[in-house]
Amino acid sequence: IPHMSLDKQWYQRRVRGKASYFIKIQRLLEEYPRIFIVGADNVRSKQMQQIRVSLRGIAEILMGKNTMMCKAIRGQMSNNPALEKLLPHIKGNIGLVFSKEDPVLVRDKLLENKVAAPARAGAIAPVDVIVEAQNTGMGPEKTSFFQALNISTKIAKGAIEIVSNVHLIHVGDKVGQSEATLLQMLNVKPFAYGLVVENIYDNGAVFAPEILDITDDQLLSKFQLGLSNVAAASLGMGYCTQASIPHSIINGFKNVLAVAVETDISFPQADTVKAYLADPSAFAVAAPVAEEAVEETKEEVKEESEEEESDDDMGFSLFD
Repeated sequence: IPHMSLDKQWYQRRVRGKASYFIKIQRLLEEYPRIFIVGADNVRSKQMQQIRVSLRGIAEILMGKNTMMCKAIRGQMSNNPALEKLLPHIKGNIGLVFSKEDPVLVRDKLLENKVAAPARAGAIAPVDVIVEAQNTGMGPEKTSFFQALNISTKIAKGAIEIVSNVHLIHVGDKVGQSEATLLQMLNVKPFAYGLVVENIYDNGAVFAPEILDITDDQLLSKFQLGLSNVAAASLGMGYCTQASIPHSIINGFKNVLAVAVETDISFPQADTVKAYLADPSAFAVAAPVAEEAVEETKEEVKEESEEEESDDDMGFSLFD
């Protein structure tokens, strides 16, 4: 009977825990318009606590079973159908970060909190690992170990020295036991683990975190390129659009101006062009003045250099 009562208490605590979890995620989904889906592989509890402290006042982190997250999100879809876009991305070891702040600020805060970690056998390398040329401080008896990994070494001052940089592990490769042992012997921690932003939900839209790196100048240049392409296509087809109207007006004005120049038709813009064409020397009025100024400057510089040379000689020669 006491055993049954303990089971009952445990069951009641579990039910209350699930209820409070659903209440919390419901509040977060209603309060925050922006959700970061983050991967939490190799993140330990102490590091997670530090991340929570750093995000205090900026964002809230929610971890839990994926099935419970999906169930809670489905329960809110009646109020916000756009939440359905989150469901395909809730897979693996992930968490949700809720925020109202600038997404770039939150992303940078998440990336700041990384902890260096050793390369463990069987782990997938998140980055390339390059062992630099160095004196390892190990005795000559370890030479066979380096030879097994095809690492060129030599004996210097009674210790093994790696001759050149070695690309030991490529990104995406599984770390072998030998590589992990070598890095441990060299006291190298090549990896850094933390929360990784996988996707971002923002007011009904889901996008990759790389979108945050796009600047306003890049958006403007892409828009201008697309606008010029639309204008070119419209002009080629003879189809009038808002993008092609300015070009059509300018081209029409050029045609009118050409006709006015060849005839007696007169209007202010055409009269100005006719005046320049009637007196072509007007184009070259400013050019000679500029050329003369340049020549005078050259002559002054030449005279100054000659004076400096004469001052250096002081009137004497080495051969006098």
